[in-house]
Amino acid sequence: MQATAYTYDPESRSGQVLLDDGTPVPFDAAAFDAGGLRLLRPGQRVRIETEDADAEAEAGTGAGAGRRITLVTLQTF
Repeated sequence: MQATAYTYDPESRSGQVLLDDGTPVPFDAAAFDAGGLRLLRPGQRVRIETEDADAEAEAGTGAGAGRRITLVTLQTF
């Protein structure tokens, strides 16, 4: 799945991406590290992999609700 980098904190290696419908979805350091990146800039197109999150742990609506990002890496053509 593709998304756009929205926020990134280099100290915690976590941030958020925006899905193509504008829904923000957070990612943690484990997802960032899984992609092998060193830096992420807002606006970069990225490829993400997700898995279903525990419905009780995730609250919200939209395309990102109920999903957890497991990998963030640069989108290549």
